[in-house]
Amino acid sequence: MNIKPGRLDRIILTLNYVLLTLAVLLVAVPLIYVVVASFMEPTALLNKGFSFRLSDYSVEGYKLILSNDAMLRGFVNALLYSAAFALVTVMVSVFAGYPLSVDGFVGHKLLMTLFLVTMFFGGGLIPTYLVVKDLGMLDTPWAVILPGALNVWNIILARTFFKSIPKELNEAARVDGASDALIFLKIVLPLSKPIIFVLALYAFVGQWNSYFDAMIYLENVKLQPLQLVLRSILIQNQVSPGMIADQLAMAELKRLSEIIKYASIVISSLPLIVMYPFFQKYFEKGVMVGSIK
Repeated sequence: MNIKPGRLDRIILTLNYVLLTLAVLLVAVPLIYVVVASFMEPTALLNKGFSFRLSDYSVEGYKLILSNDAMLRGFVNALLYSAAFALVTVMVSVFAGYPLSVDGFVGHKLLMTLFLVTMFFGGGLIPTYLVVKDLGMLDTPWAVILPGALNVWNIILARTFFKSIPKELNEAARVDGASDALIFLKIVLPLSKPIIFVLALYAFVGQWNSYFDAMIYLENVKLQPLQLVLRSILIQNQVSPGMIADQLAMAELKRLSEIIKYASIVISSLPLIVMYPFFQKYFEKGVMVGSIK
């Protein structure tokens, strides 16, 4: 039976469409501007803004970036750090969340309380720096991978998801003689793909966009991730001399700096754009865990 929407329903539906359209434009317009600007010739971009003439477009910014060793090295470093951080974060969250989800685990309430306390109280930057230093991790990739790998919120998400798995599966496995480790590996983990992929995506994106830890702990330029290179370009308005031939004048440096900024933003966003379609089917189920009983 089809029920025609009333006048109030149509008004609310129209208002929703208008608000959603505005939200999409607020997100899409800056992205389109950055992508188009990254392909424009620097002089045309500065003097005219957007242009529909093909002669005003070029790939000069991408050529400068891809020919620069610091940018490529930073991209590879950021990719490795983000992948390693995501792997460690998922392992810690899963191995900590599963025991806390088991009702018979002795002390799980006390441990959960201690975890929750760390969400509101922390030692601060200086104690953390001293710990990293005393552990010998300064100026090593571990300094940006290990300190933030244990995230209490991720543990709570994992614990909530494990609790949503029917207990009858575990009980049936125990009747067949399966141990706790076998139940975890053969039953729990295969059913936990949504939360594992969501935690991996959260961790990867967070580490990919992070630059502060690397700025504090990494002094070796060869170990610095892409975010520090972008910081010098976007915030400090500095372009590495290697991107532009030494014989070019300062005016040429300023001319090319704008297009290098836009091209850098596009290149730094590529891994996230490529990853999201593969994680999308798990994303909704993972983030909605625990919302429906």
